[in-house]
Amino acid sequence: MAAEVAPKLTRKDFVADQEVRWCPGCGDYSILANVQRVMPELGVPRENIVFISGIGCSSRFPYYMDTYGFHTIHGRAPAFATGAKAANPNLSVWVVTGDGDGLSIGGNHLLHTIRRNLDIQILLFNNQVYGLTKGQYSPTSALGMRSKSSPQGSIDHPVDPISYALGCGATFVARTIDVDAKHMQQVLKRAHDHKGTSFIEILQNCPVFNDGIWEDVEDRKTRAKNTLVLEHGEPLVFGSEGERKGILMQDGRPQVIDLADDDDPKERGVVIHDEKLETPSYASALATLTRPDFPLPVGVIREVEKTCYEELLEDQIKEAVDQKGAGDLHALLHSGDTWTVS
Repeated sequence: MAAEVAPKLTRKDFVADQEVRWCPGCGDYSILANVQRVMPELGVPRENIVFISGIGCSSRFPYYMDTYGFHTIHGRAPAFATGAKAANPNLSVWVVTGDGDGLSIGGNHLLHTIRRNLDIQILLFNNQVYGLTKGQYSPTSALGMRSKSSPQGSIDHPVDPISYALGCGATFVARTIDVDAKHMQQVLKRAHDHKGTSFIEILQNCPVFNDGIWEDVEDRKTRAKNTLVLEHGEPLVFGSEGERKGILMQDGRPQVIDLADDDDPKERGVVIHDEKLETPSYASALATLTRPDFPLPVGVIREVEKTCYEELLEDQIKEAVDQKGAGDLHALLHSGDTWTVS
């Protein structure tokens, strides 16, 4: 008898029966749609996929995915994800968080998850504001931002999610944009294929409390001159035809130069993107490129190899079993001094 062929999954198989409840125009809709489109292409059975979130607008995500999921507590999604992956390394674990949930109360949990290098994917939606609690400034909000919690302007210097992830030792770091469907899907697939912690910052618009914060990189008319699309082995060139520019590194500092259409960027000394560099110094330099002086890098910034946490954990367990035997829980509970309470 021939073996049964598993039915091919489609996006519809990953769409839950829950009503999607975000504000009209929220970038979360686009992110959700693109994640659902990518899932069938990963070749992972739905029963082996789990989405884990904390608190915030983005954290409604697990309700809308027809997979397993946890809607956990504020900032602790990385800790729950660590437990799930350690207990069952065969799971495809996705953490969905926001700039508030992940980088404020959850900053410590995120740090340790990244440095341990579990084989999971972390999607951090960055709209530079607290949306669910109605418009307070967040850890990524720009200096001087006026909000309900900073009426005279924020005096906090913002956290850069890419620099943060690199500082934690992330082995895969990328950035994409909520409205760029093709690019986002490519980055999501790359993140899933990477063995280790994949950190993706997704620039996401909040139309109610911080509308237009990413307008110059979301609008197709201005995206070419305001984003630097990274491709491994290709020069750091941006802009449209007739307005091409390149990025040089001089004395360790980035510099923008104009390029004629017939210029060879390599001959002009334009930096060649290398996402495989073991040292994070180059990736960290890319993270310093910010508007308006520089274009915003999008794509895979860094991808390197390092042993995953769950593999090291499995090796330790096997070594302990080899040395001391499989163990007997009943014997352990009844060892030493025991007594009966009547």
